[in-house]
Amino acid sequence: MQTPESSLAEHPFLKDLNPRLITFLAGCALSTQFHKNQFIFREGEEANYFYIILDGKVAIELFAPERGSITIQTIGEGEVLGWSWLIPPHRWRFDARAIESTRAIALDGRCLRSKCEEDHELGYEVLKRFASVITSRLEATRLQLLDVYGAHV
Repeated sequence: MQTPESSLAEHPFLKDLNPRLITFLAGCALSTQFHKNQFIFREGEEANYFYIILDGKVAIELFAPERGSITIQTIGEGEVLGWSWLIPPHRWRFDARAIESTRAIALDGRCLRSKCEEDHELGYEVLKRFASVITSRLEATRLQLLDVYGAHV
């Protein structure tokens, strides 16, 4: 069985990260699992974690009053879930639901924000990596909106 630290070191999101920083991150990490159809978080709730997905699949969803839940993106093994812990006011901007049994490493956002303040190299590396995630999620949202509303424009 792998430790959270070894799982972090092997995850693509943290590829090539200094081993010292992996050890620093591991101090904020714990293993977790979500069952099929379990909500991991809901829009508007306080965002205190992000998740390194080890296996399984998660739907990132947006609720539209006239249409219900719209899946913006489906992510799985090798990806990361959640960036709202990083940006005030630290509230989730989407829903996330496991669409199959999912194993992950949960990283405590409060702990990590504190560690990033202590170690600016860590902070820079985390911010760089999350900028890429945020860009990807915004692009997925844009494409989904074009798909949903494109015929009406």
